[in-house]
Amino acid sequence: MKRIKNRKKGRLAAMTLMEIVMVLGIIAILFMLVLPNQSRTVAMAKSIEAKSMLNQVYSMQKNYFFMYSKYSMSLDEIGFEQERLATEGGQANYRIQITEASNGSFNAQAEAVVDFDADGTLNVWSIDQNKLLKEVVKD
Repeated sequence: MKRIKNRKKGRLAAMTLMEIVMVLGIIAILFMLVLPNQSRTVAMAKSIEAKSMLNQVYSMQKNYFFMYSKYSMSLDEIGFEQERLATEGGQANYRIQITEASNGSFNAQAEAVVDFDADGTLNVWSIDQNKLLKEVVKD
């Protein structure tokens, strides 16, 4: 009888399996609440790529304009090299294209090839000869 009493007194303080499961459940719920907010942050971070490439196109178009007194419709003519797209095994998330070019103006667009927040909408940015950079379609 004395032996049984000693075993109860010598028990280690520990968490039960049920307590551990409850804590993990609470952590999972908190994670699920934070996750949707992160997708917008990821989309904003990826849009930096589009802004950077469009600024590069703007600079190249301005150089081309100073040399030839007109803007070009061709990315190759201005010296812009499109990186391999993520859909083709590369790193680029945006396809760059010149949508309009004339003697006095141009417009270039960066269209996402990946849906960052899985809502079915692809992000589109544009820039013109005045360096007006704007988000045409929000993701």
